[in-house]
Amino acid sequence: MSTAHDAPTSDPPFHLRCVECGGDWPGLALRSRCDCGGTLDVVHAFPDPPSRALLDARLGSKQPLDRSGVWRYRELILPVEPEFVATRREGNTGLYDAPRVATYVGLDALSLKHEGENPTGSFKDRGMTAGVTMARKLGMTRVACASTGNTSASMAAYAAAAGLEALVFIPEGKIAYGKLSQALAYGARTLQIEGDFDAAMKLVQAVCDDEGVYLLNSINPFRIEGQKAIGFEILQDLDWRAPDWIVLPGGNLGNSSALAKGLGELRALGLIDRLPRIAVVQAAGANPLYTAWRAARDLVPVRAQTIATAIQIGDPVSWRKCLRGLAETDGVVTEVDDQAIVDAKAQVDAAGIGAEPASCATVAGLKRLVAEGVIAPDAHVVGVLTGHLLKDPDVVVHYHQGTLAGLRSTFANAPVRVRGELDEVRRLLRAGRAPR
Repeated sequence: MSTAHDAPTSDPPFHLRCVECGGDWPGLALRSRCDCGGTLDVVHAFPDPPSRALLDARLGSKQPLDRSGVWRYRELILPVEPEFVATRREGNTGLYDAPRVATYVGLDALSLKHEGENPTGSFKDRGMTAGVTMARKLGMTRVACASTGNTSASMAAYAAAAGLEALVFIPEGKIAYGKLSQALAYGARTLQIEGDFDAAMKLVQAVCDDEGVYLLNSINPFRIEGQKAIGFEILQDLDWRAPDWIVLPGGNLGNSSALAKGLGELRALGLIDRLPRIAVVQAAGANPLYTAWRAARDLVPVRAQTIATAIQIGDPVSWRKCLRGLAETDGVVTEVDDQAIVDAKAQVDAAGIGAEPASCATVAGLKRLVAEGVIAPDAHVVGVLTGHLLKDPDVVVHYHQGTLAGLRSTFANAPVRVRGELDEVRRLLRAGRAPR
């Protein structure tokens, strides 16, 4: 969002810098783009960075900010007065050993960081706590976003908790009910827009500019700051030892941009001694980053179509930041089709972890990268699952019933119809079933 004037600044220890032209703006400027149209970074001075010992000590604290898996790292995220902070104790998500999934993808071992365990069921809460906090700091009363689901759910919840009016733009017919229901339940004014996510994104930016509404999509640079905490928490989970790879799905590309930015800051401050490599996985039907990365050129938007609706984005706003981060971490991009995504999802779910389809692009992409020799079988890998299983329950049921249009149910666990008789149930139980 930009306005005709910028908010006054009290010289916070950060400022905004354009990714394209390098122009600088005050840290409290009411804008999410530079005048040249480029996206913005938050550039920190880090006058008082925390030590690893301090961050570890906060894990045992009962203070509200320390209990958050974002604000525990507040000096590295957004140094603002505590009274502006809008938190629901986000973060603190599980890092799970996943031997079954490791075998499926061809790794000796695999850890999965499950961001679906956030308060509204996705990683978006990490960015939204920072974005809504900045809205309060700037004195805004209305916030808005375009969303395929997870962003709207998160923004609606945090806006409600902070006493702000929320306005959600969703692409008509392109949102899972598990996500739409959250935006409605939390009281957001929800508008279904003709067209896809990219059309909704263009419209919400225009509305925010014209009506003085604070934009909370990942183009907002403070959203990216909150999402850095995914990487911070992974490193803290691992006693500050960097893994070889961190793998995650790519949609609007804010998450991968945040991960690379935050990891680079940790290394610059001496909190880690090396950077993990980053792998971004896109759905083949929504693959503009993959195409740009392969061709070493600027991104060309595509018309996105994939069962993984959370990454069904054809014109991602953070692509320049993402490519910059991939270059800094010697990262890679791959793509996987919907069949690979739903089969990977069946494996994640059967491991007792469970995640929405977009999350499981991570596992499908890992399988491809290991098969191609990009990631070694003995590499230390952390995969990021971005959303909860119940975000899109229809996909789960249709997969296991064999009714997903155009896709095979390779690892189906179909319900069995049985007469309500004890002998019939005994017969079925004794017969056993084939392993999935």
